[in-house]
Amino acid sequence: MRDFMKAIVCTQYGPPDVLQFKEMATPTPAENEVLIKLYAASVNPVDLHLMRGKPFFLRLMSGGLRAPKRKVPGHDIAGRVEAIGRNVTQFKAGDAVFGACRGAFAEYVCAKEDNLALKPANTSFENAAALPIAALTVLQGLRDKGHIQPGQKVLVDGASGGVGTFAVQIAKSFGTEVTAVCSTRNVDTARSIGADHVIDYTREGFTKSGQRYDLILGANAHHSIFDYSRALSQDGTYVMAGGSGVQALQVALLGPLLSRIGHKKMCFFIAKINQKDLAFLGDLLAAGKVVPVIDKRYPLSGAAEALRYLAEGHAQGKIVITVEHSNDT
Repeated sequence: MRDFMKAIVCTQYGPPDVLQFKEMATPTPAENEVLIKLYAASVNPVDLHLMRGKPFFLRLMSGGLRAPKRKVPGHDIAGRVEAIGRNVTQFKAGDAVFGACRGAFAEYVCAKEDNLALKPANTSFENAAALPIAALTVLQGLRDKGHIQPGQKVLVDGASGGVGTFAVQIAKSFGTEVTAVCSTRNVDTARSIGADHVIDYTREGFTKSGQRYDLILGANAHHSIFDYSRALSQDGTYVMAGGSGVQALQVALLGPLLSRIGHKKMCFFIAKINQKDLAFLGDLLAAGKVVPVIDKRYPLSGAAEALRYLAEGHAQGKIVITVEHSNDT
C-alpha cells in the first residue's frame, strides 16, 4: 500500500467544476474501521447535494458551513480489504466487500465494518458498487415504510433511474405486481427488468387513469402528495424516496396529517446504512433477482463529468466510477 493516493477533492461548494483530481495521504483505519482498496464506486443525488451545499441544511448536518468538512465526496464503494482496525472481527485482508461510507471517490477509503458486507463471488465490483445507497433506499422504503406484501399492486414512479430500476426488481422479488412509470425511451428497459405494466408518462398520466395501487414508491416524485393519494387504494401507502425539495417538504409537513385523518399512509424517509440489509441485497444480487442497470462508466479522474451527467437528470440506471491501480497485475 502506498502512503499517498489519488482522490477527487472538493474544497468549496459549487458545481462539478470545483472538483479536483489530486494526490493526498492514504487514510489509516480507526479501531472499528476497514481500509479498502477501491475498484469501483457509483454516484448518487446526495453526492450532488453535498458538493453544492444545497439545500442549506445539509451544510449543518455535514458540519461545513462555508466549505465541505469532508473533502472527498462519494458514498457507494466496492473493493478489497487492505487492512483492518484492531477491533474489527468480521473481515480480513483480501476480502472483497461492498457498502457505503463518505470519501468513495478515491483509490482507498476507510469504512466502519458495520457498513460493509461481503461481495457475492459471482458478481463484479462495478455491479456491487451500484447497489448500496439506491438499493438500500428501495428496500427500506418498500419493506419498512411500505410494508410490502406478496400479491400487492405496486407502482414505481420514476422507474428508469438508479433508485427506480432497483425498485422495480426488488418489488418483484417480494412477489408483487409492478407498474413502472417512465419516459418513452425507457419503456423497453422497464419491461426487461421485470415490470408487469409500463406507463409512458409522456402519453398518459397514472394519476388520472382510475387505477388504484396498494403501494406507490416515488423514486423521482414529480406529482403532488394529493395526486399520489388519489392513486392509492383505500389502505394504500405512498413512500417518497426521491424528488425535489418542494415535494419532500410537502410530504414531511402534510404526510403525517393526511395519514392520521384517513386510512392511507404518506411518508418520506432517509435510508440507513446497515450490514444486515447490505447482505440481504447481496443475496438478491447473487441470485440474479437484482441486476444493476449501469448507464455509463467513468474513470476516477472523470468523477466531475459523472456528476455533471447525473445532474442532467437523464441517467438510465446507475453511473459507475471505475478505479484502476497501476501496481495491480
